[in-house]
Amino acid sequence: MHAMSKALVGALLLMTMANAVRGQSPAPSPSKTAVTASGLVADFYQPAESRGPLPALIVLGGSRGGLDERTAWEATALAERGYVALHLAYIVGPGLPTSAHLPTALHLLPLEYFKTAIDWLRAHPAVDPNRIGVVGTSIGGMAALLVAAHSPDLRVVVAAVPSSVVWSTFGSSRTSMFSRAGQPLPYLPYALGRGSGVHNLFDEGLNALAQHPDATIPVEKINGPVMVICGELDSLWPSCRMSAQVGARLEANNFKHAFQILEYADAGHSVFGPPVASEDPSFSALGGAGGNAARIDSWPKAVAFIDAALKPSER
Repeated sequence: MHAMSKALVGALLLMTMANAVRGQSPAPSPSKTAVTASGLVADFYQPAESRGPLPALIVLGGSRGGLDERTAWEATALAERGYVALHLAYIVGPGLPTSAHLPTALHLLPLEYFKTAIDWLRAHPAVDPNRIGVVGTSIGGMAALLVAAHSPDLRVVVAAVPSSVVWSTFGSSRTSMFSRAGQPLPYLPYALGRGSGVHNLFDEGLNALAQHPDATIPVEKINGPVMVICGELDSLWPSCRMSAQVGARLEANNFKHAFQILEYADAGHSVFGPPVASEDPSFSALGGAGGNAARIDSWPKAVAFIDAALKPSER
């Protein structure tokens, strides 16, 4: 076989294998359109072969807060699955609280901005306004739970390595990371100066939650199924401890929708996302910060969970 033909066949085989890992057959690439309407900073992904109004997902990354490649990959994979996906920047971007030092930009992020994104999706002709959910990771997982608790239009939530509480801002001036109607939301201060490492700042902070009960995200108000995903080796913050708190609050309030925790003993903060092929340059990084094995397990389970909520007639 000609060398070029061998290369082409090899590439096609890799594409087929990658899609098989995601649990789907190869599909045409989704279209991507930049969104700047109503002050939003986002990319809108639409399946190549869409017919009629489709279910939609808002996709939120972590503390990078912009339109980073990792979260774009999630949005693309979800669009390949038949969802309209809005990859929403909420920290970094034109008109957003961009900062060279990202932690200081996590400052009074308005819930109204996320509501604008939901309303924009609901009005889009390609979207079924009654089938919208949110997928978020890390700070984006905290935002996903928080926004859904205040937005009944969201019908399913997948929150990976999330927080169960709203945290204080970083820096010398303490306030809430999020706001509503121009007012800071109640927050839990992280434990400045206690222990070493950022993980301990949050872990010790949780020990004072009884003194700041209003900082807990009212997840029982979410209008649809909730999945949380965590890794016990998370070195950035205690995502499994906080995921357990989410579950405990839902149980205590007799949550009427489906709820599931996926907990991985050998995974860390990168526990969630489309699996990465071993040839990919980022593969080695996942081994020490999340583990591709956890992704291979968690990603299809999360997609199936979303499908059950937003595509019940197709199951």
